[in-house]
Amino acid sequence: LLRATRTGPLHASASEEQDNISRRDVGSRLAILASSFATTFTSPVDLALAADDEGAGKLIEFEVQNLDGIEGNTGKIVIRTRPDWAPKGAQRFEELTEQKFWNNCRIFRVLPGFVAQFGINGDPQTQAVWRSRALTDDPVKVTNARGTIVFATAGPNTRTTQIFINTRDQGNSFLDKQGFSPFGEVVSGMDVVDKFYSGYGEGAPSGKGPNQGLIQAKGNEYLEKSYSKLSFFSSATFK
Repeated sequence: LLRATRTGPLHASASEEQDNISRRDVGSRLAILASSFATTFTSPVDLALAADDEGAGKLIEFEVQNLDGIEGNTGKIVIRTRPDWAPKGAQRFEELTEQKFWNNCRIFRVLPGFVAQFGINGDPQTQAVWRSRALTDDPVKVTNARGTIVFATAGPNTRTTQIFINTRDQGNSFLDKQGFSPFGEVVSGMDVVDKFYSGYGEGAPSGKGPNQGLIQAKGNEYLEKSYSKLSFFSSATFK
């Protein structure tokens, strides 16, 4: 979806002077403009990135601890919000970042080939404040491709703080019709996402993983004691 925004002036310049200059002059002027265009966008990759960035929001870098459940094993991921996809969701994610909500949040539900889920604050009092601030839904504009960032829900208009990253290679397009609207994407570090600790499996009561109700009630005190291998974010900062 390449949109070269500078082609408009180039076309206008040629048409306005068509009656006053020779074909040779036209060719010369076009060459100069093309050279200027190439100086600004030096490769097809740059052009694509420039077009893609038109709808981009903010870049947020997450420091991740306990990769593969190993203390001291760290990495980074960078998430870019996309308000052009889902403005309410993107704004909430940025607001939570500003409030340092993600610091020490555990990635408590990691199902390889499906999703990695996080977004319950380690302090129950902090979490309680945000639980009452539900967002109305954004319409689904893009598919749930691998690397997209999406709010988990309990039904229509219930988004608060819980997030998942789609990790399936083929994406999870079946979530589109269920109303899950991506609001951002991992632009760097999907290899790190794939190292989030997944050994605890699905959460209780379906599996042996953490119970979300107990996370809400007891926070990191519960997780650090019973699920110490979980990967977690030590910080999240705007780039």
